[in-house]
Amino acid sequence: MWIAYKTIVIKEILRFSRIWVQTIFPPIITTSLYLLIFGGLMGQRIGDMQGIDYMHYIIPGIILMTVIQNSYANTVSSFFLAKFNHSIEELLVSPVPYWVILLGYISGGVARGFVVGLGVFIAVSFFVDFEIDNLLITIVTFLLTAVLFSLAGFINAVFAQSFDDITIVPTFILMPMTYLGGMFYSIEILPQFWQDASKFNPIYYMVDSFRLGFLGVGTSDFWTSMSILLIIIIVLAMVSVYLLKKGVNIKT
Repeated sequence: MWIAYKTIVIKEILRFSRIWVQTIFPPIITTSLYLLIFGGLMGQRIGDMQGIDYMHYIIPGIILMTVIQNSYANTVSSFFLAKFNHSIEELLVSPVPYWVILLGYISGGVARGFVVGLGVFIAVSFFVDFEIDNLLITIVTFLLTAVLFSLAGFINAVFAQSFDDITIVPTFILMPMTYLGGMFYSIEILPQFWQDASKFNPIYYMVDSFRLGFLGVGTSDFWTSMSILLIIIIVLAMVSVYLLKKGVNIKT
């Protein structure tokens, strides 16, 4: 099982690292522009947020946004291509447990999220001086976020019938949830109705916990946030393993 898992992970890492110009470099450039435009130009007019300079305040959200997008994108594209060229059938007929296959793909998504997130962190450090308030909270939140969206990307890939299907969810669901999850603002500035609505968005808990780890400020209880993320991860993992066992859109 270890050899099978290691092989899948190595394949996933080589897959995105060989085309780093397309997978790693663009997110770093994009997030640098976010920081310059929103933080540098607009931040002077916005002022402080929760007692933190706005330029510093949006850094955790910008980094986590790239982790979310790349963890999701890596898994959904990789597994869909495996379905498309029928190479996944070789794995399914092998004596490799379904949970090992799933764990391999998820680990690949987490790896890409880590590499891109680290690249963004390094790029941001050239513009702003900052220190991480709590490294443990930061790492735990990153891992749970990357795992959750890798699982979500896997489920999207299972149901996708064409290349267009793997772009629908990121465009019409993931992107709105990301921007409405407190990436660039504190939900405390919203009317009460929208504050309550934001609490149904899991990305809000990820961003808030990540910001707590980075800056030491947050609007939700950390343990509540972690519990919500763990519950979602467990549910998505169970659904993913079930879909693999049933061979939904895979076995013919």
